[in-house]
Amino acid sequence: MATTVTAHDLIRPAAATEAVLRRPTRSLWSDAWRQFRRHRLAMFGVFTFSLLLVATLVGPLLYRTPADTIDYGSGLLGPSLQHPFGTDDLGRDLLARALLGGRVSMAVGMVAVLIAITLGTFIGAVAGFFGGRIDNALMRVTDLFLALPALPLLLMVTYLFRDPLKKVFGPELGIFLLIVAVIGALNWMPLARLVRASFLSIKQKEFVEAARCVGASNRRLMANHILPNTLSSVIVAATVGVGAAIITESALSFLGLGFPPDMPTWGRLLYDAQNFLDLAPHWAIFPGLLIFLTVLSINYIGDGLRDALDPRKTQ
Repeated sequence: MATTVTAHDLIRPAAATEAVLRRPTRSLWSDAWRQFRRHRLAMFGVFTFSLLLVATLVGPLLYRTPADTIDYGSGLLGPSLQHPFGTDDLGRDLLARALLGGRVSMAVGMVAVLIAITLGTFIGAVAGFFGGRIDNALMRVTDLFLALPALPLLLMVTYLFRDPLKKVFGPELGIFLLIVAVIGALNWMPLARLVRASFLSIKQKEFVEAARCVGASNRRLMANHILPNTLSSVIVAATVGVGAAIITESALSFLGLGFPPDMPTWGRLLYDAQNFLDLAPHWAIFPGLLIFLTVLSINYIGDGLRDALDPRKTQ
């Protein structure tokens, strides 16, 4: 029996094909954002870190209590409505000092990570793309830096160069530049190895060979074709590095080699509180809690980004 084909039967597949073509395309970043939103701990990290960042940026403008006003009669007071975080031994408000200190601590973390990302990405990209003797030389330099004891070297460099930089740039800017430069210069090595491994893998792909065949230069191949495919690893490493840099700055300040007393970073507040833990434990609890929440939220964000940017987990 012959089957009769009508005009309606011919139009229906064409209409379905047109509907598929009109459907909005899904990009890598839209898929990553949808996957990231499903990670509850990552969203908690975003909320907590955003709250802390806004508090440190806007808080000193809203909470008008001076951070350096000395009141000996109010020394070592516990948390109250007048002083939510209590006071230190000089009667200074700890909430005001913690809000100002958060600006410095977060700035150190972000600038130091920016330096580490720039160095690590550049060295890893050059080593992985060109290979051969260049790769061998750069990786030996990386191994050398990895073999250095980070904390003793950090303490030594800070101790030797803090006074000359203070004379050139001033006490606050000089020590800030020194700390972020040293932290960034001692944390680029893992990222360099990660970027190198990605470049070694991606440069063998068909789309890179096709771009090379049509005359793309090495700079264009690295910047436009290979590097964008390594950004997921760089972003995840950056989130983890911010938390590590904040902890390193806190350790330096706690050891007395960080910022001067008139720059109340979270680590400096912990250093000043160490002799009053029995009388005023709140002095150490609140700065320590802020460091803990900041690093924890950044690590959760890093976990969420790692899962969201993993193509094997994209649904």
